[in-house]
Amino acid sequence: MLKVKQAAISSEESDRQVRDSVEAMLADIDQRGETAVAELAKKFDNWEGDFVLSAEKKQGLIDSLPQHVKDDIRFAYEQVRRFATAQRDSMQSFEVETQPGVILGQRILPVQCAGCYVPGGRYAHAASAIMSVATAKVAGVRFVVAASPPRGDAIDAAVCYAMDLAGADMILEMGGVHAVASMAKGLFTGQQADIIVGPGNAYVAEAKRILFGQVGIDVFAGPTESAIIADDSADPMTIAVDLTSQAEHGINSPVWLFTTSQALADRVNELFPKVAADMPNAEVVNQAWRDYGEIIVCESREEVVEVSDKYASEHLQVMADDLEWWKQNLNNYGSLFLGEGSTVTHGDKCSGTNHILPTKRAGRYSGGLNVQKFMKVLTYQQLDESSNEIFSAVGSRISRIEGMEGHARACDWRLRKYFPEQEWDFEVYDQKHY
Repeated sequence: MLKVKQAAISSEESDRQVRDSVEAMLADIDQRGETAVAELAKKFDNWEGDFVLSAEKKQGLIDSLPQHVKDDIRFAYEQVRRFATAQRDSMQSFEVETQPGVILGQRILPVQCAGCYVPGGRYAHAASAIMSVATAKVAGVRFVVAASPPRGDAIDAAVCYAMDLAGADMILEMGGVHAVASMAKGLFTGQQADIIVGPGNAYVAEAKRILFGQVGIDVFAGPTESAIIADDSADPMTIAVDLTSQAEHGINSPVWLFTTSQALADRVNELFPKVAADMPNAEVVNQAWRDYGEIIVCESREEVVEVSDKYASEHLQVMADDLEWWKQNLNNYGSLFLGEGSTVTHGDKCSGTNHILPTKRAGRYSGGLNVQKFMKVLTYQQLDESSNEIFSAVGSRISRIEGMEGHARACDWRLRKYFPEQEWDFEVYDQKHY
């Protein structure tokens, strides 16, 4: 393995300064509630208006959008909805009799309330509104609160339309840590979220991380990451264009190339700055590439898989021969894009898979946002009296092996009650003196 280009900065956890700042804001909101939120909104967004978007204002924002913009957003919504519906339908409730008289089962139920955060800083993330809100609604979530930071005197009109189309029950014109906390605590909405989902900056991600446990979250999120796997059949210009397209997410967004071709690596390294120079946000792209970009040349495709699985990139593109082999052998990633025709932009905006994905190597143990994130698998059991002859006897013995006498007696009681004349091959607690 050879690093043709190495990152200048290691992409690690948010620094302590971010954590301290977020902890202080959350502690203030815990103490002073909506008053603290209002002060933070004034400080960070210069916002002094109502936080809950009124029906009248919402309609005005929607009406301001050109029809072709609505059509494109609706197209993307339909793709996400269809894929999420297929995910939902793949999950099953069931009931099974494992032994005579023993019925076990599972029910799959949605959470009652979800909070969906939609970023609105450098970019207006209409697609993120669809990814989170539509997926929650397909899952059957009864009440969905969507929040996005205002831009001037309102949230972005395209974001508003996407939220409304996807089925948001309430929209908050609010961003940052205070928006995440408000949804988690039910401030201004009267509905405490059971789960908070959606991407955001380092402060939003840290707020979700700290609140995890009080509420569920989708993924532990960091800066957007993208990797490309390529062999000598790939087009270096396509690779350079795709890498620069993802580097525009931010100055701390890593982009990586893993390849078996030294010639391809050298050519992409040569092309990247030229492609970046033609971008309107070239300074962002160039800094991300300078500080976090890497090109790694491997001796075999098996070594590429090993390297890629170690990085566990959020987005992973494959531009190489034998795509089926790569699909079967790659294990760690957020979402996989197979073939030159599949660019990350498709997944980010409109193909239908979700773009809220794990970063910082979380792809080793977690997938991205999906219908299942909004649903709970609840199990149940029903044992009749006759089955207790086996199950209470085993339960009693295992409980005493573990030293849990109270648990054992709960089983002993049923053995004596249901089988009063039977002798047991172990000592059953005698309840006769009660």
